[in-house]
Amino acid sequence: MAASASNGGSASRAERPVVLCGPSGVGKSTLIKRLFVDHPEFGFSVSHTTRKPRPGETDGVSYHFVSRDDFHAAVQRGEFLEHAEFGGNCYGTTAKAVQDVQQGQTGKNRALLDIDTQGVKLIKANHPYLSPLFVFIAPPRLSVLRQRLEDRGTETPDSLARRLAMAGGELAYAREASNYDAIIVNDDLERAYAKLKAAVEGQDVPHDELPPVEDEERQAA
Repeated sequence: MAASASNGGSASRAERPVVLCGPSGVGKSTLIKRLFVDHPEFGFSVSHTTRKPRPGETDGVSYHFVSRDDFHAAVQRGEFLEHAEFGGNCYGTTAKAVQDVQQGQTGKNRALLDIDTQGVKLIKANHPYLSPLFVFIAPPRLSVLRQRLEDRGTETPDSLARRLAMAGGELAYAREASNYDAIIVNDDLERAYAKLKAAVEGQDVPHDELPPVEDEERQAA
C-alpha cells in the first residue's frame, strides 16, 4: 500500500485544490459531475487543447479549444502548469485557470484539475506551492478498461492501443509510494464516489489495492 502524498501545505486538506488523475475511460467524468453537485464550491479548472470539439462540448466550458500555434505561444510564455501531447493533440492547464478558481473569480473557490500522470509529475516538481490533494482513479483491471473504451465506439485500434499503453504507465506510477494522497478503484460507482467525497472533505481514506499487473502494463513499463 502506497504512502500518502500530502506535502503539508498551509491550506487544510478540505480546502486544497484537487488533482484527479486516472486512465481515459475509468469514469472520472461521472465522479466529477457527482462531486460538483454535492460540493458546489468546486470549480473545474478548464484545460486548453488543440483537438477539435466533440459533440456536446462547449468552448470555455469543456476545454479552451485553441490552434497549435496559439498553444505553443502560451507554452513559450510560461502560462502552463502542465502540458502534454497525446494522440497528435496538445493538452495543458494554465496557472491562471487554477488561480481564478481558488481566488473565487469564477464564482467558485476550490479548483479541480483532471490531468494525466505527466502533469502530476510536473506540478510536483515545478508548482509545489499549489499544495493540491492528489487522487488517482483506477480501473479494477486493464481488461475492464479495454472493454469500456471499446464500448464507447470512438477508438480506432491504434488509439485504443495508445490509451491502454498510457494506462499501464499511469498504473505503474500509482504503485510507487507517496505519489497520491488517495487511490480509488472504480469497481463500483457508489463505493468509489463515497471514497472520493470523503477524501476531498478532508478524511484520510485507505488506498484501494491496485489491479494486478497485466500484459498491457508490462509492455508500458
